[in-house]
Amino acid sequence: MQISVDKQVALVTGASSGLGYACAQALAAAGAQVVINYHSHAEPAEALAAGIREQGGQAIAVGADVSQEQDVEALLGATVDAFGALDILVANSGLQQDAPITEMTLEQWNTVLQVNLTGQFLCARAALRQFKRQGPRPWLSRAHGKIIHMSSVHQLIPWAGHANYAASKGGIDLLMRSIAQEVGEQHIRVNAVAPGAIATAINAETTQGEAGKRLLGLVPYGRIGEPQDVANAVVWLASDLSDYVHGTTLFIDGGMSLYPGFRDNG
Repeated sequence: MQISVDKQVALVTGASSGLGYACAQALAAAGAQVVINYHSHAEPAEALAAGIREQGGQAIAVGADVSQEQDVEALLGATVDAFGALDILVANSGLQQDAPITEMTLEQWNTVLQVNLTGQFLCARAALRQFKRQGPRPWLSRAHGKIIHMSSVHQLIPWAGHANYAASKGGIDLLMRSIAQEVGEQHIRVNAVAPGAIATAINAETTQGEAGKRLLGLVPYGRIGEPQDVANAVVWLASDLSDYVHGTTLFIDGGMSLYPGFRDNG
């Protein structure tokens, strides 16, 4: 069976680069009308939207800061104004501001939690309200709406020097599962993906060259992931092929979450 989200409306936050970019591109290729959210980098988001339109798809780029309530409400409004509804939310926006715990500032802590965790709450809440307003769209999907949260292997694996990031991803796990528990009876599906080591432009220093070779020691499958690996999983979770999958985190990590350091009995 072919994976399809044909004619469904998908909003992907933080989609001007990296995983969000790949997810937006893959959803469009699977037939979705895509809203490409960006914060401060309009040009790549606009270029992606233009490329999708050139291929016969439908896409727009919309700027918004997902950590701000009014921006999220405006983003949902722009989505509905453009395409009339919302079927899929990929809550992807996130950032890192790393520091040892004794040197981490309150601003660094608050900024990461505000974007990575509060931003996902605001986007999920807005999407759920829209699903309720528009009602079911059974000619497009069995579910009455789908939310996919972008988490990380660090919702499970501690990460020294990145306490704010790891805390935000641990929070996403229980945020997702709590929302899923609450709205499942409304026939809305809520899941998450948890990428491991994925090669993107912003982490080239740790995924390529000698650093990349050392990183492979943490990946039993023996390769660094690519953004398309995550995007493929997101499209599947957004499609009816995963219609009985709810409240689950799908780890896309080549086995990193298996704690490979214990392969030889620790």
